[in-house]
Amino acid sequence: MNETKVQAVDLVEMGKAARTASRKLAVLTTMQKNAALLMIADELDRHSDAVLAANAQDIADGRARGLSEAMLDRLLLTPARVAGLAADTRNVAALPDPVGAEIENRLLPNGIRLSRRRTPIGVLGVIYESRPNVTIDIAVLSLKTGNAVILRGGSETLRSNLALVQVIGGALTKAGLPADAVQYIANPDRALVTALLRLDNYVDMIIPRGGAALHKLCREQATIPVITGGMGVCHIYVDASADQQRSLEIIENAKVQRPSACNALDTVLINHTIADAFLPKMATRLAQKKVELRAAGHALEVLLEDGHGAVVKPAGPEDFDQEWLGLILGVKVVESLDEAIDHIQQHSLDHTDSILTNDWRNATRFVNEVNSAAVFVNASTRFNDGGQFGLGAEVAVSTQKLHARGPMGVGEMTTHKGVGVGGEAALFSPAGL
Repeated sequence: MNETKVQAVDLVEMGKAARTASRKLAVLTTMQKNAALLMIADELDRHSDAVLAANAQDIADGRARGLSEAMLDRLLLTPARVAGLAADTRNVAALPDPVGAEIENRLLPNGIRLSRRRTPIGVLGVIYESRPNVTIDIAVLSLKTGNAVILRGGSETLRSNLALVQVIGGALTKAGLPADAVQYIANPDRALVTALLRLDNYVDMIIPRGGAALHKLCREQATIPVITGGMGVCHIYVDASADQQRSLEIIENAKVQRPSACNALDTVLINHTIADAFLPKMATRLAQKKVELRAAGHALEVLLEDGHGAVVKPAGPEDFDQEWLGLILGVKVVESLDEAIDHIQQHSLDHTDSILTNDWRNATRFVNEVNSAAVFVNASTRFNDGGQFGLGAEVAVSTQKLHARGPMGVGEMTTHKGVGVGGEAALFSPAGL
């Protein structure tokens, strides 16, 4: 598994194979799909050493290329993380199968019994960067919902992804399912990304997971529907009425628990009435975790005077638009809830935002007026996650407003079709149109 060779890729043939596989997957029983998922989990456990060895090579290459520690953390697989992938796979197997479930069922005046049933989307194209765990998450959720998938990960994790896809393919073969259900574009040529975006004869939906440049490319170049997500500028607003000790704990969790994640905190907004007291406490706590603070206005004045050992720098003109993905935090003092909401609406990417408050009226306003994929009250932004939402895993956190929004689990990996069953009275009547 450790040898990596640039392979010639015929995307049309991959698309044809994926389409054929998707038709077979669509008619599998829940038992057959779950058996395949459990086999993947078992194979992950069995081949963990080989996966970790491949990942170690990617990490070594990343260090040699000067990648940041935050980026290396996104690339890194550990024994615990691989075990977690196997556990997540088993969790997805235990979830209810959405395929075939009825969304509604009603008798129409024309005598037709009409239902809407969940059905697989077909073939997914998923383009992602950095995190090799995404390979397993996407493959598992796709198989659970009867979808085939063509994956294209970043060049920085090529060995890791190929090792994981080899595990998946072996498990599918053992389970008697087509290995072409999960395919990987093993050539880092960027032209293949554009080609995948235009493979509309075979691919039904594109999901990009990466930075703004990737999302922009997909929106502009795709001839296939695109669901964007997986990046955000996440905010916490500390209201005047907030429990300050609890707020410190939540901010630390949101920023530090895994700073390279898309739901990690990027900017904290603090009400001016508590700023002078709260900012030094926050600086002291975050300095212990080596968090650099990028502050503006009154926040900068307070922190430069009483930063308690924290690294404090003036916020640049674009710092409040940054998804940091590391131990940097934007800090700003606001006069009111109105200013906090205005700031979020101006700088948010509609991913995750939270208010810390003991004033329920302010909490209600925040929830109603901040239109992100997930909005929290007195909780860390890190909770916007498929596992935390009980979805078992996620393909992405969608920040758009059509079809799927928030963590995309098994329900969001399906579409639906109408099924009409007629009786003797079910006759078409043009007059009724």
